[in-house]
Amino acid sequence: MDTFLAAAPFDLVSPDGFIVEQKRLSPRTLKVRIRIENIAPNFIGFSIDPSHIVFNLKSTLAQLGLNSKTEKISLDHKHAMADLHVLLEALGVLGTLVLDVLSEGTFVGKLFCEEPTRRVKNPDYLLRMFGRTDREGRPLLSLGGPRGRDDLLLERVDGRTIAFLQLLSGTLTFDMPAMKGLLPTIGKALSNPSFRLRTLVQLNQQLLPLAKRRPEPNEMLLVHTVPLHIRTAYGKVVASLLPSGFTHTTADVLEPDTTASGDVYELFGNAKKEIEIIPIEFYTIDPYREHVFFSDRDQLQQSLEDPRSLFDAFKTAPQNEGIRAATFVVKGEQLRNLSPKSWIAKKTEKMPLPGLSHPQQQALLVEKYIEQQPCYPLLKSMENGLITSQGILLTRYFPTPLMKRLFLSDLVQRTVHSIYFQQPSLEHTAFFSHEDRAFLLDLAKFGIAVYWVDSSTKNILQYVPKPGKDSGMFAPLHLVDDFLRATMFGIYGSTLIAGDFEAELAELIHGLQEMKSTLHHPMFNATTPLALVTGGGLGVMEVGNRVAKRQGILSCANVVEFRSSGNINIKEQHENPYIEIKMTYRLDKLIERQAEFNLDFPIILPGGFGTDFEQSLEEVRRKTGAAPATPILLFGDVEYWRKKIASRFQCNREIGTIAESEWVSNCFYCVQTAKQGLHVYRDYFLNILPIGPSAPVAKEGFVIVNGK
Repeated sequence: MDTFLAAAPFDLVSPDGFIVEQKRLSPRTLKVRIRIENIAPNFIGFSIDPSHIVFNLKSTLAQLGLNSKTEKISLDHKHAMADLHVLLEALGVLGTLVLDVLSEGTFVGKLFCEEPTRRVKNPDYLLRMFGRTDREGRPLLSLGGPRGRDDLLLERVDGRTIAFLQLLSGTLTFDMPAMKGLLPTIGKALSNPSFRLRTLVQLNQQLLPLAKRRPEPNEMLLVHTVPLHIRTAYGKVVASLLPSGFTHTTADVLEPDTTASGDVYELFGNAKKEIEIIPIEFYTIDPYREHVFFSDRDQLQQSLEDPRSLFDAFKTAPQNEGIRAATFVVKGEQLRNLSPKSWIAKKTEKMPLPGLSHPQQQALLVEKYIEQQPCYPLLKSMENGLITSQGILLTRYFPTPLMKRLFLSDLVQRTVHSIYFQQPSLEHTAFFSHEDRAFLLDLAKFGIAVYWVDSSTKNILQYVPKPGKDSGMFAPLHLVDDFLRATMFGIYGSTLIAGDFEAELAELIHGLQEMKSTLHHPMFNATTPLALVTGGGLGVMEVGNRVAKRQGILSCANVVEFRSSGNINIKEQHENPYIEIKMTYRLDKLIERQAEFNLDFPIILPGGFGTDFEQSLEEVRRKTGAAPATPILLFGDVEYWRKKIASRFQCNREIGTIAESEWVSNCFYCVQTAKQGLHVYRDYFLNILPIGPSAPVAKEGFVIVNGK
């Protein structure tokens, strides 16, 4: 992968080669040895059958009257070079004069690979490019303006797509006196591979509008079409489909990085009839640079529907411990054939940051850490135009939020369709930081989907922000829609005491499922999915998730990293196995985790410090208006809840610290059975439950539900 990103040229072509030796065999023939240097490692000519490699003459030389015949091609992969033995043959007076100005150091052409697997077979591949542009606003495919789609005739011939370009009237010729004076300049310009001669030569071309489009013996025939602009493929003249008696020069490749290639064609031969069309076949460029949208990659989309394809893909990453790895995939075939070489693997070292007291050092260390990330060269390649096709980023660990600027930049955001990762963190394994969760929200806002290839649930989980909330959870793909629409019930309670709550909870959930089919409340009706959220641990949390999964409602959890604490009972460090939808938190953000439960209807059971805090938090949420006045069930013995709540509530009320907020007490309902809880919920959904600021205050800090 690093090799590809370091290579600027397209993989079907080499750089231009220059003459290192030459020998004039006759006035019209020059034998040359050409050397091509700095061939990119991804040049596929190093690995394919040599019979598919051809020498492509510079189009300027062909228009000036030259053709080439290749005698020998020798490739040297180790030294990234090639040696060619080529005959340059002149047609017409101008071609003979051009041979005189060629010298050692003159750049005359490049190698092109006629790779059979890269031939465009289906015309739809090209037709879908009409009307689309690259990142600079240039059309991906056009022929002579907005009507080009109608004028471009595409057919499938012998299993490949052929475009039949209609020729315009007349032929092109040169102003000979002007060209003779220009030839020394052309000779010098050919020694500079970056100098573009096309415009200079065309300034001295003249159109003969009534001339017949058939060649004279030993002369070059220049014909023209409306400009063909193509950014997503190579075009190549198909010699076998030319009319009898016509031969095209070896300058027969149309490159994807020119803005108006395919307007002049060089022919010679001996024919009695005029030529009407030029047949062009097409070869795809390397997939990263095709400007193809994710929506056009049918095979990739199908592969992603099978979770095994993603789990198998991650198995191909280098398995060194502590190594970060990433790759970018744009085709289904690429996903299926990943290997360790397909990945960028790096070991990162995060140094302590000095903070804003040393801003320059801080910025330098942050930038250095960013550049160590395996995602970095991929994202920079998107910014630099080496990757233009949309695709998916596979990364062993969720990307560091320090890379937010890159991910959300215009070009990267439009190129990365989605991110798939195996673990949230190298250091903290399955647990996200506060910055990670903020980054997840930003990615969602910018339309970059994020998926967790989760080995613990053996599922692909998608990050889904809860509508109207500044937090989200990871849900299996088939549950995403239900999660977005779900009304959230939740359980707060001890990890140490499971109690005998399971049967009552099962009855409660069953009753809710039956009840919602007969009600029409916005939060509770026949089409509303139900979800149950816990802290993901053992005790009553495990009971809750187990019952939710068995009852067929969404089983969710906000899981916290207690294992890093030395003060936690060992039972509090385990995650229960019944969780389907989850978010994870590191211990230092325990308070944020509690705030992001976002429960519509909490259920509180006997518990310790954590449960006490959660109960207080729900009070504050309703007092401040952060949550509406919905009923909260206190499940358990009345005396237990009196000891927990009554004295604190009454003390606060007596000294006036909850003045005008005493009504919060009528949101808490002490129940001992599922039937009592269902009665509370039914009254609420029927809008007859006395709750909220206008309802009476519960004197003990909660309402006691009896005999129902």
